[in-house]
Amino acid sequence: MQCPRCQAGNREGRRFCAECGASLSLACPACGFSNESGEKFCGGCGQSLVSPQYAAARFASPQAYTPKHLAQRILISRNALEGERKQVTVLFADLRGSMELLAERDPEEAQKLLDPVLERMMDAVHRYEGTVNQVMGDGIMALFGAPLAHEDHAVRACYAALWMQESVGRYAEELGRSPGLDLRIRVGLNSGAVVVRSIGNDLHMDYTAVGETTHLAARMEQLARPGGILLSSRTLGLAEGYVEVAPLGPAQVKGLAEPVEIYELLRARPVKSRLQAAAAQGLTPYVGREAELAALRQALKRAEAGHGQVVAIVGEPGVGKSRLFWEFVHSIGTQGRLVLETVAVSYTKGIAYFPIVDVLKSYFQIGPGDDPAKICLKLTGKLPPQDKAFEAALTPLLNLLDAPAEDPAWPALDPAHRRQRTLDALKRLFLRESQVQPLLLVFENLHWIDSETQAFLDSLVESLPTARILLLVTYRPEYRHGWGSKTYYGQIRLDALPPESAEELLQTLLGSDPGPEPLKLLIEQTEGNPLFLEESVRTLVETKVLVGNRGAYRLAKALPSAQVPATVQAVLAARIDRLPPEEKRLLQAGSVIGRDVPWSLLQAIADLPEEELRQGLGHLQSAEFLYESSLFPEVEYTFKHALTHDVAYGSLLQDRRRALHARIAESLETPAGDGSAQQVERLAHHALLGQVWDKALVYLRQAGAKAFARSANREAVAYFEKALEALGHLPESRQTLEQAIDVRFDLRPPLLQLGRLQEVLSLSHEAEALAQRLGDERRLAHVYTYLINYHYLKGEPDLAIEYGERCLKTAEARHDPALQALARRYMGHCYHAQGRYREAEHLLRQNVAVPEGGVAYVAASGWLALTLAELGEFDFAQDFLDQERRIADAGGEAYSQTIAWTLEGLVCVRRGHLDRALPLLERALQAAREKSLIVWQPIPSCVLGLSLCLLGRASEGLRLLEEGIALSEDLGVKAYLALWTAQLGEGLLAAGLTERAGEAAHRALELALAHKEQGHRAWALRLVGEIAARRDPPEVEKAETACREALGLAHELGMRPLLARTHLELGRLYRRVGNRPEAEDHLSAAITWLHALDMRFWFERAEAELRELGGLFVVPASNPGLYDHLSRRFSGDDAVTILQDRRRREQRQRHQPHAPERRRAERRRLTRTAP
Repeated sequence: MQCPRCQAGNREGRRFCAECGASLSLACPACGFSNESGEKFCGGCGQSLVSPQYAAARFASPQAYTPKHLAQRILISRNALEGERKQVTVLFADLRGSMELLAERDPEEAQKLLDPVLERMMDAVHRYEGTVNQVMGDGIMALFGAPLAHEDHAVRACYAALWMQESVGRYAEELGRSPGLDLRIRVGLNSGAVVVRSIGNDLHMDYTAVGETTHLAARMEQLARPGGILLSSRTLGLAEGYVEVAPLGPAQVKGLAEPVEIYELLRARPVKSRLQAAAAQGLTPYVGREAELAALRQALKRAEAGHGQVVAIVGEPGVGKSRLFWEFVHSIGTQGRLVLETVAVSYTKGIAYFPIVDVLKSYFQIGPGDDPAKICLKLTGKLPPQDKAFEAALTPLLNLLDAPAEDPAWPALDPAHRRQRTLDALKRLFLRESQVQPLLLVFENLHWIDSETQAFLDSLVESLPTARILLLVTYRPEYRHGWGSKTYYGQIRLDALPPESAEELLQTLLGSDPGPEPLKLLIEQTEGNPLFLEESVRTLVETKVLVGNRGAYRLAKALPSAQVPATVQAVLAARIDRLPPEEKRLLQAGSVIGRDVPWSLLQAIADLPEEELRQGLGHLQSAEFLYESSLFPEVEYTFKHALTHDVAYGSLLQDRRRALHARIAESLETPAGDGSAQQVERLAHHALLGQVWDKALVYLRQAGAKAFARSANREAVAYFEKALEALGHLPESRQTLEQAIDVRFDLRPPLLQLGRLQEVLSLSHEAEALAQRLGDERRLAHVYTYLINYHYLKGEPDLAIEYGERCLKTAEARHDPALQALARRYMGHCYHAQGRYREAEHLLRQNVAVPEGGVAYVAASGWLALTLAELGEFDFAQDFLDQERRIADAGGEAYSQTIAWTLEGLVCVRRGHLDRALPLLERALQAAREKSLIVWQPIPSCVLGLSLCLLGRASEGLRLLEEGIALSEDLGVKAYLALWTAQLGEGLLAAGLTERAGEAAHRALELALAHKEQGHRAWALRLVGEIAARRDPPEVEKAETACREALGLAHELGMRPLLARTHLELGRLYRRVGNRPEAEDHLSAAITWLHALDMRFWFERAEAELRELGGLFVVPASNPGLYDHLSRRFSGDDAVTILQDRRRREQRQRHQPHAPERRRAERRRLTRTAP
């Protein structure tokens, strides 16, 4: 059973609609018995329910009651209107208590009482060009914005509701106060989307509401008091400024989960344009347009000198035509001049002279309450006495103002003669006024003026050259006139604001808090159109994305993807609907192709002969919907505004979109369509939306791989996720199950770089289950490699190694070298994090034995270099870094280069070459941020932060360290978090923040123990010792304990740089407490190691400690290079004496590099200097 009110389907037996709560029964007008909807005869008295006596024929179909001019417009454009989405305002109105009111009356008497009410309701709807879609006994349902689109559909609906109440109220007064007669109606309004499916020859429209569009309007009506009008917040948002309302607060509406804000419509405001409505609430500061204002001032000067001018401001909706005139008219230069302004509105296009009447009322100062006699008095008082010409003008002017003069000759004139006298009277009035004083006439929105007003303007323009009149007009690009050849005609083309002006406007709207990214995004979305900018900001405020007050907003949540504000959508949809049907379809077809529309693709899907296609495109260019953006290699058109594209595309139904997308994909695959790598993203897009699932899968994977190759990780993830979506529509087979695993493999790398580890784990387990189901050992082993990496990043080394060993076993059994290399690399990372440096070196060396390209080789080389650096084999490390850099630079892939810069920078910091490290790390951090390498970003952030702290730039450095650690924690990455936290402690200590440094050091120790990172634990222990040694007084025992434990781990793990730095710290401690023998011993060991390893930054600190210690310093004979360096360094320094003593060689032997290590170092030097 279908509800007559909201069209929702209901099960049999219901008495009220489940969607809107309306009664599903039909009351018999003869006896009042309730009958089921659709029954032909009354169950109470047998009376016919469909006889002409009780169902007036004029309400039987929309054709019977729709005015002819509206019916013609609908039928002419029916083909272009069917099968579209429309933004509308729905109006429900009914006579409250009609059953009780009509029950005791004779059926004919009841019908006579009811029909005039319905007629007045419908007249109000048609007055504002709405369409009555249903007549339901005692009420109607009407749509504004469909089938004919109106940019002000909500305003029209509000005005219609007010007019309806007023006219029904007058009708009730005419009936007098009959006993028991209470004729009052209630009205409900809501705005939203509907789908217009078809329009019959009888104008009946088959539509489907989107969401609760009609349901909520029906609820508003039911909640309204008799004589009241209720509207939703959606409708108010579109009509705000045009009407006055009273907020009634939130109300629970049946069928909706959340309460709905409800408003009572009280009256219309005296405004006719969007600018007037905005001015009442306060205009935003004006930006830009200096040249245009200067041009208007020049035109005014010429007009004041007796050379009349007409200046037209031309531009698309929202660019600021009206605001420019407002600023000019209210400027100092126009003060004291007579300014007469009028604004044409869309729903008065059929009313002759409507803008002229507005000007006349302003000129003669006629108010809304003035009766004909008073109007006549005002006219005769303003017009010159004893002027025969103006005596003749009085009659047509009074008729225009609905105050007919007592002139018996006037009605006898034929229409053409009356029209000419009216035009002459108007022109004479304004020309005479210009003789008295300069006159500014402002006519806005000429694209909406009626033919009589156009005729007046044409006539006036011909007489301007000698008049002191500046005629200012605005119109949209589609409007045409015949004044272009006049020498006194000037046209100012108004485009969107340039970026700097748009940014200035947006800054005044938002304030400074939201930051540059929202500014950039909104300017890109609106392309600098001032109205669209303001409405976009308002939408963000209404949806709680922005909170605060105008000029001081702040972001409360992330900006959503591009959305067209309802007000903007209404403007653009109405403009598109005014196109001829063929051009409208052409524009919609182009919107399916995209923002940029190649000629060849449009020709393939437009179904038009070439000549008609070119003609249609020419018209769309003239109307400024499209512009020609390219001529080579083929002609290409571009939508002038992205939002116009979005609205045109959004108006198409899904079936039509799908068919066009599929045809576009097919065209792109042809040789002429160039289905090459350059087109793969476009092919993927159209195949997906065309639901050509098999092709979509192929192209989406290719597009994702292409995006990942350029480190566009978010794009890559989006493509691969859509590939999974496409795969879900294909029949299941072994092939599709294998593809399901492979697409998950595709997804893992970009997800990993974005730090979305939980999704990586979920995908890995899904792939594992699929591989086990297929018995696919090779793919199962690949899953294990990813699980190695996942558990390594999560700081779960035991699981990581377990998966690694499984993977290696499978790879060896299958003789799969690529799989072996992948497993070795991830296990090498894991061993490095655990401090198992020799095991890491062994695995990683196997991977770099044969130089190859790509991220895998670069990462393996870099991690091997880092491993060797921890062991103090810096020269070998540099060899691999050089090789890594060459391969990364040759490939030009952002991720590879970022890895190379980061790891080389980290090795430089470990060696104390901070000057070399800074540019590398800065470049790496910038690339990580720009390319969304989020999981990698903490590494360069922390290492660069430490470098800056060590160089005395503590505020910058600490910020980067804290950012890196916070990001790592947010991502859930535990690997190396102990090291980064220890580096934070070192940075805090360098900044003099000892207490905070101590907290960071103990946190680093906890993390290292929790995640079994022995090497990082050793570095954290050294830091604990340094912090204890730095206190005043030094905590000697604590420092000794921590440092000696660090030395023990360093010896065990082979960490020679850590040995050197720990000896340095102990030397500093013992110097401070006056223990010279121990100080000499540890400083000697530190200086020996630091010099041998070329750890410059700390070697310089060791020299400073040596100077502080003073006295005699003996260098073993085994280290002549160190002796030479120190001798030069302290030459002429009375505080320090450097001697070389061969006799102490054995005593110092334990602090020197072992003989095999010395031999390896010597071999490296020879190798590096060999040709």
